[in-house]
Amino acid sequence: MSRPELTREMLDHIRQNEVHRSVNSDLQAQVARFPWHHSIDLGNGLVTPGGKSLPLCREEANLYFERVTLNGLSVLDIGAWNGFFSFEAKRRGAARVLATDSYCWAHPKLRGRETFDLARSALGADVEAREIDVTDLAPKGIGTFDIVLYLGVFYHRYDAIEALAKVAALAKQLLIVETHLDLRDLEVPAMIFYPGQELANDGSNWWATNEKCMIALLLGHGFTEIEVTTHPGGNNRAIFHAWRSTAARKMPLSEQKKLKPIAVTRQLEREKSNALWKLARYLPAPLRRIFQL
Repeated sequence: MSRPELTREMLDHIRQNEVHRSVNSDLQAQVARFPWHHSIDLGNGLVTPGGKSLPLCREEANLYFERVTLNGLSVLDIGAWNGFFSFEAKRRGAARVLATDSYCWAHPKLRGRETFDLARSALGADVEAREIDVTDLAPKGIGTFDIVLYLGVFYHRYDAIEALAKVAALAKQLLIVETHLDLRDLEVPAMIFYPGQELANDGSNWWATNEKCMIALLLGHGFTEIEVTTHPGGNNRAIFHAWRSTAARKMPLSEQKKLKPIAVTRQLEREKSNALWKLARYLPAPLRRIFQL
């Protein structure tokens, strides 16, 4: 039986697939050269091997952006690192996105600027980049933006209060702060200093507030409404949407997603645990032993 003759279209398709495989293989080799914090889907099944998983990155992005209209607005991402949230803001319709960083982009081991540039090129993302420290951020130098992202940066700043003031001055409508929390049992605004490696064995973690303190700080910078969202990473983190204007807000934060007082959260966790223990009594003995119940 004779082999069917290949048409020009079929040959072109085969060549294109070979080119795609070659390009993807080269990109995969480039990705493997660097350490990654964000897991970024670069297409064709290639995801950067970030310490923060792709599902968690996406879940956080939804909590940041799903209630915000980005279309036609400008976004500043401070501490962009590998750039996941910069690229996501652009993908969701932002007219202009400026990614900035200093520590991670200049760090010889983290090599953040190289990873950002690689991901930006692979995605073909129209995202601007500028290597600049928070202390050098000012409206006169980089302008103001409708939305400012300050994600996972506050507690890394030794000058956390002063840095937050710099950041707040850049936000025309909304500042989104994601940060570590501590001292949540206290009924008053409070902030704790970590002089060594007390937080996550990382000497670059200097401060943490409780939610009351962060709300007070943000109100002090002229934001009129603060929404605090429960973080998927646990009770010691939260997301703050600080609004000067709610013009870009699609909907208020739902009660279900609001950060609850830590005492209430612990009570709910105890009730859930008790319910599981009661259910476990009806399991066969072998299953109780397997699950150590």
